[in-house]
Amino acid sequence: MGVLLTTLEFLASLLLIFLLGFVSVTVLEAYRRRHTNAHVEAPAMFEDPESLKQVPCPDIVDPAEKYLSLIIPAYNEEYRLPGTLNETMNYLQQRAANDKSFSYEVVIVDDGSKDGTKRVAFDFVKKYGVDNVRVILLGKNHGKGEAIRKGMLHSRGELLLMLDADGATKVTDLEKLENQIHAIVRKDYHPGDSAAGEATFRISDIPIVAFGSRAHLEEKALATRKWYRNFLMKGFHLVVLLAAGPGIRDTQCGFKMFTRSAARKLFTNIRLKR
Repeated sequence: MGVLLTTLEFLASLLLIFLLGFVSVTVLEAYRRRHTNAHVEAPAMFEDPESLKQVPCPDIVDPAEKYLSLIIPAYNEEYRLPGTLNETMNYLQQRAANDKSFSYEVVIVDDGSKDGTKRVAFDFVKKYGVDNVRVILLGKNHGKGEAIRKGMLHSRGELLLMLDADGATKVTDLEKLENQIHAIVRKDYHPGDSAAGEATFRISDIPIVAFGSRAHLEEKALATRKWYRNFLMKGFHLVVLLAAGPGIRDTQCGFKMFTRSAARKLFTNIRLKR
């Protein structure tokens, strides 16, 4: 019994030392970032493939110039990106033809790809014009999180949608997120209460986020995944439950829509890149 207690005390001591070390490192890193300019970056630039000139990107603090921005992070997506972009551009062009007030842009963020992703992206810029399709080059690989952040910070839309380059979600599903945002606005903000209010009201001014979810496909996924992946997934869900509360069943779906105000609040405060 004495040996068992000694072993448990030893393990508890190791765990305590690890936790104290982790907390210390976290606090020191937060202090370092707060009191240094290490996170301050050079202004992002995008390249016009017609003139080959470097053009400054717009900023999230600027007023919106488009209704919808689609941000696509891409790392070594030479083969999957064309299909996604073709589907996306067909949808956007058709919608613009049916609704003259609808305006859009597609922002492809090349996260330091080593294949032909940059060439593929610029082919679409040349085909559809730099006002509708833009490419931001990160130069070296930073991670998907940084690619999305950079795209969000330099988009022009009232609504900003992030979507994956592999086309895992149909682009037409963006209307489900868009409709949810508009429903919240109609329910909680009442933009039509007065003629003056409606004239100055813009959906980009209200901080709302709509997340896509694949939770309804979970039962099928559980049946096809390895047991240890299911175990890790359930553990991750527990962490999300403890950190964010109940009701969030899918945090990993790469299909999320932000109003400009929400994107400004969130992405200007992100420091982690991956």
